[in-house]
Amino acid sequence: MKTLFIDDEIKYEGWQLCPHWIYKNFKIQGDATVAFIGECEVKLTEMVDIEDVINDEPIYSKSMLSFISEQFNVGLVEGVFRQRLLICIIKEALEKRGFKITRGGDDLFFDGKKLTVSIATKSSTSVLIHTGINIISDGAPVKASGLTSEMGIKDIKTLAEEIINKYAEEIDDIIMASTKVRGV
Repeated sequence: MKTLFIDDEIKYEGWQLCPHWIYKNFKIQGDATVAFIGECEVKLTEMVDIEDVINDEPIYSKSMLSFISEQFNVGLVEGVFRQRLLICIIKEALEKRGFKITRGGDDLFFDGKKLTVSIATKSSTSVLIHTGINIISDGAPVKASGLTSEMGIKDIKTLAEEIINKYAEEIDDIIMASTKVRGV
């Protein structure tokens, strides 16, 4: 899997979670995960999570660290497993920095407040994952925590690169592990 931290600020609005967005915009073909910082505003019309639409819960963050991953030849259930792996890697990276993080499904919480948003979906060609970590919690529509505002983390790029590199290593290692066993 290829990875890239995008230095340009990008506002995540939900429409970016589509086939080949990474390839079209950053010339990275195949399985890839990118990270970027920017405002996040996903209106109900762009929501993939039907439960959020039914509950009238749009997503907003003044500043968010977003991850978009596109992975080919994967079914939706495996894609959700991969999404949960990404969430667990984020949790480990934050705990390594001394923070007590709790996980409920694909959500992470710090100090009892929501730290992340995440969704996995299937397109006609791939599985797509978006995970966002609040950097600044002000203005969020729910009780939220942020990497900088509540946790004091300043070097967001280093954290992001650590997460995407570890995620790529894990996915690549899982695929390699599947090639070393004989069938029974």
